[in-house]
Amino acid sequence: MRIGTHVSIAGNIWHSPGNAAAVGAEVFQIFSRSPHGGPVKPITSQVAARFKAEMNRHKLSTFYIHTPYFINLASIKNNIYYGSISVLRQELERGNLLGCSAVMTHLGSFGELSDAQGFKRVVDALIKVLDGYRGKTQLLLEMSAGAGRIIGDTFSEIAKIIFDKKLKKLDLGVCFDTCHAFASGYDLRNKGSVEKTLKDFDKTIGLEKLKLVHVNDSKGDLGKHLDRHEHIGKGKIGIGGFAALASNKILSQLDWILETPKDNPKDDQKNIATLQALRYT
Repeated sequence: MRIGTHVSIAGNIWHSPGNAAAVGAEVFQIFSRSPHGGPVKPITSQVAARFKAEMNRHKLSTFYIHTPYFINLASIKNNIYYGSISVLRQELERGNLLGCSAVMTHLGSFGELSDAQGFKRVVDALIKVLDGYRGKTQLLLEMSAGAGRIIGDTFSEIAKIIFDKKLKKLDLGVCFDTCHAFASGYDLRNKGSVEKTLKDFDKTIGLEKLKLVHVNDSKGDLGKHLDRHEHIGKGKIGIGGFAALASNKILSQLDWILETPKDNPKDDQKNIATLQALRYT
């Protein structure tokens, strides 16, 4: 288990490995562009070379990219729908140039569509995203907290997409977010509940599809669909839940990425240290 956090690319993307090393991260996640939209700096061969040199300098081998917030693969607005498809493909290609392990994305919202219409639109979008893609950076679907009509808050919804007959031969994986799962009703507060949740995941999706953990405590109670991240051990999952997660044989083989609040400059170090201590218990 390598433990890291989401870090800034302010100044230029090649600063991110140094930002990760500065807080003691063993792995890290970035936005490769502004998560809110706007101009995008290209990944030239010079940028990629400098980024990889910084990875080597800070003895980091693995990082991940999170897609921008505006992605909606079920939007009925064509500019958003096709824009989301284009950006997703771009992020995969950008990640591949940088040597990124995986790009993870939220799927969006059904909005005014029926569930059936929404699922079809998402599947068709993912087919377009991956059509002709030959890169090594994998695409991961991130579980959501499920507020409103947000897609992907249950294992069965994720499975319905991944195992659609048009997609099941493609190399899609899953990013498991502890806060989102807890908000969606999957209990993670002790060893028994963690084992039950992972057994459900394995039965519905298959643990071989689980590629990354977003590790966040939850400000909201179990099943309340509140997507509010909290510092490790300070939320409703609690330190006992994260101890159970850290001791799990499957999860302990994956990379863990924090997306906890950054209220103070030392928050990332504290959260990383908390998880590192649990890793060895």
